Amino acid sequence: MRHSLRMVTVAAGLLLAAMACARAQTATLDDTAKFLAGMMPSADSPLVPLTKEAAWQRHAKFFDSAFGQLEQRQLSRIRAWADINLAAPKPTMFYMFSGPDFLYANAFHPKASTYVLSALEPVGSVPDLTRLPRGGIASALYNVERSLSSILSFSFFITKQMKTDLQAGQISGTLPILYVFLARSGMTVKSATPVSLDDKGAAYFAGENPGPNAVRGVRIIFAGPEGQEKTLYYFSTDLSNSGVKASGFLKFCETLAPANSLIKSASYLLHSGNFTTVRNFLLNNSATIIQDDSGIPLGYYSTKKWRLFPFGRYLGPVDKFPGRYQESYAALFRRAQPIDFGIGYRWRTPETNVLLAVRLPDDGSPAIDATTSAEAPPPPPPRKPRTPAYIGSRPLPDWWPQRGDGFFFWR
Repeated sequence: MRHSLRMVTVAAGLLLAAMACARAQTATLDDTAKFLAGMMPSADSPLVPLTKEAAWQRHAKFFDSAFGQLEQRQLSRIRAWADINLAAPKPTMFYMFSGPDFLYANAFHPKASTYVLSALEPVGSVPDLTRLPRGGIASALYNVERSLSSILSFSFFITKQMKTDLQAGQISGTLPILYVFLARSGMTVKSATPVSLDDKGAAYFAGENPGPNAVRGVRIIFAGPEGQEKTLYYFSTDLSNSGVKASGFLKFCETLAPANSLIKSASYLLHSGNFTTVRNFLLNNSATIIQDDSGIPLGYYSTKKWRLFPFGRYLGPVDKFPGRYQESYAALFRRAQPIDFGIGYRWRTPETNVLLAVRLPDDGSPAIDATTSAEAPPPPPPRKPRTPAYIGSRPLPDWWPQRGDGFFFWR
């Protein structure tokens, strides 16, 4: 009997040791995010040996340079602008047509505690990187770099490029990009859980059945630099009229409203009659809206409900989007305040337009959290846009659109 008990004790000890060893050999989500972002994981992470590979070291050097330039050129300036002009931000932030662009969501709204991003791209997956086949790490890191090239250079994604790059290997979809942006924004990833929404907007986790027409996504819990726990939702969903009417996505968003909203490089979809539902939702459920001219057309902002603050210059849409010029936008931007960063398709600072729309109280009195707008002289005549320059020391890749090529901007 005593011998049997001793055997059981030994077996239990071996099992616990095996479980501890397994845990030690499994990289945390935060270490995985840091590794993909070209940042050193924790000292005891099983990913540390992979950081000695030439592919990762080159990847880290490339991202250090690219994100360093982006921080200096845009992100730090956006945060400074937001700190001045958004005096009383809401805890929730909506970013429709975003793709996995947490980078700019956080730059414009760093004080938000809940971020809701949405686009067509699927969530995808990030496997255990220590179990990738030989050469898999180098291929995965290169695909991540390629998928981020346009947003690091110009502030938006290109759909065709991203679909190709992040469906080519075991690392797929938007999840790896969300990890990279969270890590490079100084966040600590705590958990990532699949989430589904039923047609009434109720959220389901852990494999629960949400019924037909479910919207699939991911919920990421992360901690900010100061330790505050925050939530990021990304949903893969159709934002057209038929898409949102058949799903519970907007019903879910309504439970988090009112929010601060961002619309950037949105392919002028909100100008068409096929996206009126999401356009009306944003107008009815946003406390503020920051957008470029690809967002909501100016005519839909009622002067009884909104106060408008233009920044930068309006030169009209780029050649890829003909017929979207707005005379009213041009008139509004004749009194625009200057801006020292660029976003959207007109990503160069001298060509960028940013509109801050602040909802007025229901009684029509001035909004207490509105910025002030000073008169500015009319902008100089428009200049013909040049083909964008590509950031980095590498030659212009073969997938980059040349002048006159037909391609579809995504974000």
